[in-house]
Amino acid sequence: MATCGEVLVKLLEGYGVDHVFGIPGVHTVELYRGLAASSIRHVTPRHEQGAGFMADGYSRTRGKPGVCFIITGPGMTNITTAMGQAYADSIPMLVISSVQSRDQLGGGRGKLHELPNQAGLVAGVAAFSQTLMSADDLPQVLARAFAVFDGARPRPVHIEIPLDVLVAPADHL
Repeated sequence: MATCGEVLVKLLEGYGVDHVFGIPGVHTVELYRGLAASSIRHVTPRHEQGAGFMADGYSRTRGKPGVCFIITGPGMTNITTAMGQAYADSIPMLVISSVQSRDQLGGGRGKLHELPNQAGLVAGVAAFSQTLMSADDLPQVLARAFAVFDGARPRPVHIEIPLDVLVAPADHL
């Protein structure tokens, strides 16, 4: 059984992604599980802001979107500076983050790394920010992101995936 996180990595390979920048964390285990079986090279910075600037530089030199895997909460706050730079300069960057499980979104219970509204936090530095509420929506959301990257003025895109969706079965995709 492949999880949504594992299938996401396969779909990224299909879009020609060959590098991902990020720091593994408890909230992104399923994404990294998928990376192990892929041809995508992972680059680990010392800080999420570094991941964002690495993705920005990668995009500028390679002419392809830079991709980051980021944990919820502080991972997102750390990468927003790099996203802002990419937004101002029309650089395609895909930021994929985790977020609390669907039943805990917006709960304000102080769960590990919880932010009140992650998507709202990055709204000003992203072409769009979307919460993937079902694994079934993954192909369409990625297609929308890559359409932005192919547009006249590409910008960063943020996709947040609830922890329970990351582990959801997705073989059918």
